[in-house]
Amino acid sequence: MKINRLIGIITTLQQKKAVTAPYLAKKFEVSRRTINRDIEDICKAGIPIVTTQGANGGISIMDGFSLDTTVFTKQELAAIFTGLKSLDSVSNSASAEILAQKIGGSSAIRLADSMVIDLSSFYKDDLAAKIDQIKQAITESKCIAFHYCYNKGEADKQVEPYLIVFKWSDWYVFGFCKERQDFRMYKLRRLWSLQVVDESFTIREIPEEKKQFGSHITDDYVITAVYDASVKYRLVDEYGHNSFTEMEDGKLYTEWGFTTQKGAVEWFLSFGNKVKVLGPPEMVEIMKSTLDSIKNLYES
Repeated sequence: MKINRLIGIITTLQQKKAVTAPYLAKKFEVSRRTINRDIEDICKAGIPIVTTQGANGGISIMDGFSLDTTVFTKQELAAIFTGLKSLDSVSNSASAEILAQKIGGSSAIRLADSMVIDLSSFYKDDLAAKIDQIKQAITESKCIAFHYCYNKGEADKQVEPYLIVFKWSDWYVFGFCKERQDFRMYKLRRLWSLQVVDESFTIREIPEEKKQFGSHITDDYVITAVYDASVKYRLVDEYGHNSFTEMEDGKLYTEWGFTTQKGAVEWFLSFGNKVKVLGPPEMVEIMKSTLDSIKNLYES
């Protein structure tokens, strides 16, 4: 884009005393004629550019002219750079690298290099392709179609995409489901055969309550349990080091809220014989029944 090139030229002229038109043409991969027009546009914007002849001549910003370079502080620029790097980890773009080239050897880059945020996963290649397709559909206001697998089975979906969301340590597409006539969240890991459909849609107004992703999910089903000390790291991972009470025998007592009984059962089963559910009574019975059904699988 032209505006990006103009910013790049100004940044280059700030960093170097003088440069030649061929140098700028090669750097930004355009013709010398285009560079000359860009220089004229920069002058029209109020930045005095001078051209000098000779061995040490070239294009430069007029001596004594002060251009405000504090639009972003070093910390703010580092935050932008870190954010771009994290998005690059799940896309086929190289936004962070492009920014690095534009700002040269800025100390902000070195500051940003002290933090790594990798939003990708073991299915990074597949994820990047999905995100790129959905971004294209959102930009062009085109519907997407895909096959979706969830707890009720499998189904083909057609959705008007609005947002790509990273939440609960996973990636989702938020959009309007044509079948359900309502806004829904779809986990990218659970969908495949994704296509951008040649069908445009009119942008709908998203209700405020729908923008509060997950606000309808409550965790008021409280369950008490005792865990073996050997799984302490998992409790710390999920709920923090203050989420349990260490008992005299070394076991870990918890009193946590869960969203659903089904989710709670799956959580406890993942610990095998390293956890015992204490209450409420109906939850204890559900665990017993579930364990009995598992036992029957191996006895039949």
